[in-house]
Amino acid sequence: NAAAGSLRQIDAEVTASRPLKFFAYAWAAANEKFAERQSEAVDLFKKWGFKVNPDFKTYKVEFKTTKDEAGKQTISADISTLIAAYDDIAARRAALGYDIDGVVYKIDRLDLQERLGFVSRSPRWAIAHKFPPEEAQTTLEAIEIQVGRTGALTPVARLTPVTVGGVVVTNATLHNANFIKGLDRDGAVIEIERADGEKVPRGDIRVGDRVSVHRAGDVIPRVERALDADRKDRGPAFEFPEICPCPLKTPVAREQTAGGEETAVRRCTGEFACPYQRVEHLIHFVSRPAADIEGLGERQVRIFFEEGVIKEPADIYTLKARNEDLKLEERDGFGERSVQKLFASIEERRKLPLGRFLTALGIRHVGETTSALLARSYGSWSAVEEMAHAVADGEEQVREQLLSIDGVGETVADALGRFFAEAHNREILERLLEHVDIEDAERPTSDSPVSGKTVVFTGTLERMTRDEAKAMAQRYGAKVAGSVSAKTDYLIAGPGAGSKLKKAQEAGVEVLTEDEWFDLVGAS
Repeated sequence: NAAAGSLRQIDAEVTASRPLKFFAYAWAAANEKFAERQSEAVDLFKKWGFKVNPDFKTYKVEFKTTKDEAGKQTISADISTLIAAYDDIAARRAALGYDIDGVVYKIDRLDLQERLGFVSRSPRWAIAHKFPPEEAQTTLEAIEIQVGRTGALTPVARLTPVTVGGVVVTNATLHNANFIKGLDRDGAVIEIERADGEKVPRGDIRVGDRVSVHRAGDVIPRVERALDADRKDRGPAFEFPEICPCPLKTPVAREQTAGGEETAVRRCTGEFACPYQRVEHLIHFVSRPAADIEGLGERQVRIFFEEGVIKEPADIYTLKARNEDLKLEERDGFGERSVQKLFASIEERRKLPLGRFLTALGIRHVGETTSALLARSYGSWSAVEEMAHAVADGEEQVREQLLSIDGVGETVADALGRFFAEAHNREILERLLEHVDIEDAERPTSDSPVSGKTVVFTGTLERMTRDEAKAMAQRYGAKVAGSVSAKTDYLIAGPGAGSKLKKAQEAGVEVLTEDEWFDLVGAS
């Protein structure tokens, strides 16, 4: 934050006066390929005059592939050199001239990085190995309940201010009711190891306790345990509320897994009628992955919600029409120029791509990746809406078609059904649709022989990864499903194919080898 603020100074001399430094280790884009490996690129950065981290090093890791009797492959690696590097840097951490919270292991070869790709914004070719968090002690003054966008009730610890890792902490997460009781998510007793090596129950956490606090990943403050749980004057055990603290006073329900088992998470049953959830949904709606409306941040949304200016997404698009009465430019934090910028941003977002619109709705379990998947699979909002209403009405055939999409499971199907079955949600959606145009997802223009066909991949692919295979099929206009059904046109089977191959043969689905698939689509 300090560096970003320094770089944004209007007066460049102020920026120049501040001793800013950075280590060059990656790049956003390049006109042409200039390195085969990331280490080679870093060497070039150094040659070009950039400062690089002296602890940036490469290590050779040996991988070994084994197969069991059933032909299933297992890949293992000797990572002892990586762990030794981690231990070395951890030992020198305090002596470094900057703060770090761990190390990152990366695949060095850039072609492999490209092949492995990303999950949402997380690379498959890199992983962080965090250092143990720094710990401090303080007093738990109160436990309050916060209600999130999805209705989850989260207990928050209010603490006597304490410095943890250079940051003053006054609030910390307590996760859920089980954690406060000294139980894990599955209800098992949490144990801690004493100095003599014996493991004992951690015990519950109560107001008035002396507690240990650390920042998970050196970022998120969390209460770890009570340090004086054996004292005689402890206060009463914390009772998790059975009624949501929202004005609706709706009951709290325990979340269940797909198998019907109760979890530690408790949610308000008020859905979008719950004002806590509604304001969080509004904050999500205007966020970057969703509608991305600049000039309308969390603080402004909360203020507008409390004042009744914005109660639902549709109200955002009527701000300009109502401004003669609202007079936003006269409000704290706004001015004539910022209000005009806000209105311009809202106008730009009257057209939203289908995937982004689905993300903006904030349906549980339907995030960016799933929204993009649904957009590609159904193409238009009318098709998505028709499908969702059918799923909400219990039409099994439509549900089965939804579940046949690779990457969509029962949890997503249930979430879509619940959202569209709720009359309150449908009314909010109808009012929103009066103000936005939803752009159809880009359809592959390919006239290939598999355009519009449904394909399933199974077994071990040898010429490409599973993700590469899916992307390739979609590039040629095919739909990729995760299971074989009557609508499957081709099954591409690699070595070790099992039940999907058998089902395809029984159903008369055309089965192709990987090479035959490449020949069919005309790929080399």
